[in-house]
Order: sequence, then structure tokens, then C-alpha cells
Amino acid sequence: MTTLRIGTRASTLALTQTGMVADDLADATGVKTEIVRITTHGDRSNEPLSRAGGTGLFTGALRDALLADECDVIVHSLKDLPTAPHDRIVVAAIPAREDPRDALCARDGLTLEHLPAGARVGTGSPRRMAQLRSKRPDIEVVDIRGNVETRLGKVTSGELDAVILAAAGLNRIGRTDVVTEFLDADRWPTAPGQGALAVEVRRGEEHLVAALDHRETRAAVEAEREVLALLEAGCSAPVGARAVVDAGLLLLSASVYSIDGATTLTSSHATSWPEDDGDPSREVAASVARELIDAGAAGLTGERP
Repeated sequence: MTTLRIGTRASTLALTQTGMVADDLADATGVKTEIVRITTHGDRSNEPLSRAGGTGLFTGALRDALLADECDVIVHSLKDLPTAPHDRIVVAAIPAREDPRDALCARDGLTLEHLPAGARVGTGSPRRMAQLRSKRPDIEVVDIRGNVETRLGKVTSGELDAVILAAAGLNRIGRTDVVTEFLDADRWPTAPGQGALAVEVRRGEEHLVAALDHRETRAAVEAEREVLALLEAGCSAPVGARAVVDAGLLLLSASVYSIDGATTLTSSHATSWPEDDGDPSREVAASVARELIDAGAAGLTGERP
């Protein structure tokens, strides 16, 4: 193969992320790369995420292009991927994770604590909506869609007082200047896999990108996503998770929210990592999910993968 064709969404963030993967792949293997732009259903739809199709909204068209041999590799934000395995496509590499936190971008340098009562805060994420309603029931949560600049523009224009975005995306496109507060990931858990990228290939072609895989990141995000799968919740469900590898342990905490923010269920467990036998990511996720299900989490997620 003389040139590796890498498929991606055509948004500024997606192209930036894919360009990073292409550069890293060229550095690691010497392969030449070509970026192929693909429009997804999520790019065409203006519906709220909870009604626009949820799981696979931004990934289906990329996978179709890969299977149609229009490209050789596809790059996603990992948090957008369905948790169910694909029979013909595999996540062959998960590069080292970026900052997994959410970031508040508010007028006048305000933090979440100091937003005035009645402030209008925009997000398209049911999980962030639930967290906002839980932490600040006195503010108005506004359901929004659009790319990063569109969302930030709603604050600049005065339509909103603030928006919440992923810190990783802002870091990658060089817009951390707009952040007024990084929300602590332990107290404000983010979407499973947030901050990580997924590099997919056709099954059997894992060697094309295997050099980019980062073991600690894979262990952490697979634990987070396994909780989501075991809860039978999709990528737009009100579930937050936080996993880290530290001092020989894989630590996982997950929270499930009611969409009105009135109820929060949380569970945390740890297991040794790495292990010669077994699957520590799956094992720790099973412990967390079992505790959440026993506490009634199934009645809060409301979505299947």
C-alpha cells in the first residue's frame, strides 16, 4: 500500500484530530497518508442528540465508507462510537488520551459557581444537562447543536451565558483561551471515552495502525465503555465515567443521572493492572455496573446501545 487513505468527518475538529493521527502514523511507520472527507448523518441533522439517532450518529457513514473501500482507516472521537462490537470492523488503535474534562466557556470569565440564577447554559449532551440541573437547579439549560465555533458564538452574541464543551477538542484546535473553568473530572465525570480517539480498520488489517495504540489509555476507556454497555445505555445517555491507571491499579468510577438531575447513582471499584490472565477492564466495569444496576440505574438510562 503506497498511500493510506484516512476517512474523517469534515468538521474543523475532526479534520484536526485526523491530521494528528495521520502525522503520528507517518512518523511511526513512514507511510504516506491521504485524508478523505465524509459527511455523516450527525453533520446533516439539527435535531437534539437525544432524538437524532444517538449511538452511531457520527460514525455510521464513516464505517460504510470503510467497508466500501473508499478509505483504509477511519478516525472517530471515541465517545461517539457504539459500544457493541462490529463484525467486520475493529478499533485497532486508541492513541494516548487528551484532557478528558469538560470545560465551561462563559461570558465575563464566570465559573459555574458564579453564574447568576437564571443564566442560560447551552449543551447538546443529556449527561451534561443532568449534571447542570443537579449542580445548579436555578439555571436554565438550553439544548443546542453545532460545531465548536457555532456554540461559542452563542455566548459571544449574548444568546447564552455559557456553553459546556470537551476540553480535548478545544485543546486540539487551539481554543483554550475561551475556557473560564475546567470542570474537575472526579466531581464531574465525563462521557465514557471522552478525550480519546478511536482508529478503526477492517478486521484483519489491524497492523496498519497498531503502532499508535496506547495500552494505559485503552485499558481506561475500555473500562468506561464497558460500564456503558453493561448498563445497556447509548453514547448519549446520562452516564459519566472516569477510569485511570495508577500505581498498578485500574480505578473506575461511574455515575448515572436522571435527566432532571434529581437523582445520581455512583459506584467506584479498582483492580490490579496489568494482569497476565483475565480482562481487568471488563472485570472492574462488571463490578461497577452490577452495583449501579442493583441501585436502580436501569430505570435512569432509558436507551440501549
